[in-house]
Amino acid sequence: MKLIITGATGFIGSVLVERLRRQSHSLVLLSRSPRRRQKRAREEWLAWEPGSHGEWEKAVDGADGVVNLAGEPIAAKRWSSAQKERLRSSRIETTRALVNAIAGATIKPKFLVSASAVGYYGPRGDETLTEASTPGNDFLARLCVDWEEEARRAQEHGVRVALLRTGIVLAKSKGALAKMVPPFKLFLGGRLGSGKQWMPWIHIHDEVDLIQFLIENEKASGAFNAVAPNPVTMSEFASSLGKILNRPAWAPVPASLLSLLLGEMAEMLLSGQRAVPAAPQQSGFRFKYKNLVDALVSLEL
Repeated sequence: MKLIITGATGFIGSVLVERLRRQSHSLVLLSRSPRRRQKRAREEWLAWEPGSHGEWEKAVDGADGVVNLAGEPIAAKRWSSAQKERLRSSRIETTRALVNAIAGATIKPKFLVSASAVGYYGPRGDETLTEASTPGNDFLARLCVDWEEEARRAQEHGVRVALLRTGIVLAKSKGALAKMVPPFKLFLGGRLGSGKQWMPWIHIHDEVDLIQFLIENEKASGAFNAVAPNPVTMSEFASSLGKILNRPAWAPVPASLLSLLLGEMAEMLLSGQRAVPAAPQQSGFRFKYKNLVDALVSLEL
């Protein structure tokens, strides 16, 4: 297949691209700095900027599908007003530009797999959340709602749309674990806040497997919670991580300190969602890593 991919150099995108390379798909990878990229057979890097026109729009015409993983990392910086606007624009404007390109294509892609997040549901305590659950009303929830609405516009042009509501992705030396493991190794690890908040997690290989499943499954449309079937609380997560690393989980980070250090972003870490993957499982997707301990062991931390 000829696939257009945004966010190809990101945490999840880089793993997905490597998988698709091995399967000999024809890849068009959109980047703001394509000249630095290594040239490979059946792979093309194109410069792009949402809101601008160029070769990338022509590449969308005739592509089999689009995978949209672009977006400023949520936890990269404190959420100032300017950073919140970057978080929004890097998702909303990017998705809008892609859908506009799809609308203008003579031969339209068959599908759009577009990223979202379990933040869609907002803080919900112990409530079990499926893809049918209503959205929340905090900053992240509103961002996800608007993000998904932009992606859904592709349906007006006969394009199948699958929305990937991703939780905390577990990978060695990347993502959340890159920040959590070092304190544990220094005997300074522990839960965040009360520890009662839920952590919807997924192993990086299951995340990429699910994206490929959505690419290949012609009936897969709508929202899909990209989370393992067995969510855990923050206390359970910290305890499991400590056992895997042979370190105690005795140094909790108080909620007040997190709020002082991170501002509004702290609420994302202190609330969480008890999300479950109802849609993936109903569609026939099988998770390789259903239990947290098995997932952590496989990463060889």
